[in-house]
Amino acid sequence: MFFEQGPIRPPSEAESLLVRFTRNCPWNRCDFCSTYKGDHFSRRTLAEIKADIDSVCRIVDQVRERSRQMGYGGEITHPVLNDIYQGGGYQFIHVASWLYRGGGTVFIQDANSLVMKTSELVEALRYLKEKLPTVERITSYARSQTLKRKSLQEMVEIGGAGLNRIHVGMESGSDAVLKYMNKGATSADHIEGGRRVVEAGISLSEYVLLGLGGSLWPEEHYLETARVLNEINPHFIRMRTLAVIEGTPLYDKLARGEFQEQAEDGIVAGERLLIERLQGIGSEVVSDHMLNLLEEVRGRLPEHKPGMLAVIDRYLALPERERINFRLGKRSGLYRRLDDLKDPARHARVEAAAKRLAEEGRLNGTISSLRSGMI
Repeated sequence: MFFEQGPIRPPSEAESLLVRFTRNCPWNRCDFCSTYKGDHFSRRTLAEIKADIDSVCRIVDQVRERSRQMGYGGEITHPVLNDIYQGGGYQFIHVASWLYRGGGTVFIQDANSLVMKTSELVEALRYLKEKLPTVERITSYARSQTLKRKSLQEMVEIGGAGLNRIHVGMESGSDAVLKYMNKGATSADHIEGGRRVVEAGISLSEYVLLGLGGSLWPEEHYLETARVLNEINPHFIRMRTLAVIEGTPLYDKLARGEFQEQAEDGIVAGERLLIERLQGIGSEVVSDHMLNLLEEVRGRLPEHKPGMLAVIDRYLALPERERINFRLGKRSGLYRRLDDLKDPARHARVEAAAKRLAEEGRLNGTISSLRSGMI
């Protein structure tokens, strides 16, 4: 009953069934990414994909049968889920948890499954929908270069087969940053590929990597990213914050002094500049990762823009000591929101730690290390 799964999915797909259509990343050269380093891309056959979907169906049947044996008539209740957790393997637990949450969403892995032949992708999607009729949303990662090579008719056909949402790692709209980071895409690619998805009626999430310009392009990164997003008008703009991971080419550049990370307050100021320049679009800005210092910066454009800017301005107006306190508290997991600064016990605990680290000359390094550890 084994079915193959890849290593990652977006945070927004935490409740989704994970089904692997392709393995790893066909590009796999981005300087900042460590996910697939050392792994080779390969295409799975249509027969392999269908066999995995059949395996999922058999697990679904067994989980529902266990529910009936326990007297719950096939419904996946908390006692049934707990029973599966006690005695089932990982994939039984994964499928049971998915059913418990409604069985409505599927995330197609890995990094760029739209590289599949359109006819095979459409057949695989239709088979999945046929075999798992509770599924209402199917989502996948994709690269802009791949999307722009699909015709509008192909994208419409893919959407009609069941693919409702596509996640694209745009990262930056600056051609200088994209080239430096070896992204393998230009701003024009992002615009063309993103528009293709929107025109096909498929929900589009574009990911922005705050801080990616480092000290080399501290403003251009945000200004050009805003320009590209304004051209695309995606359904979602998802914020991420750069963390330089050991083992990546960017880490080596950092070690050689070729790249310098942007200070966290500079990243926040850049995020403000980005949001301020988003105009004429109706995107939902989402900050759904702990790496982001200000997870409260979220809302729909244009109506929630003032509120998002107000959160940023509130942080930037804090005295430097309080900003340091918040950064350390956030990175150590003691804070999630700015209001957490008002908790006397937590504030005192973080203040004591900040003082000790500053005396040891380890404050900034510790905060940076904690941020990288959130990947």
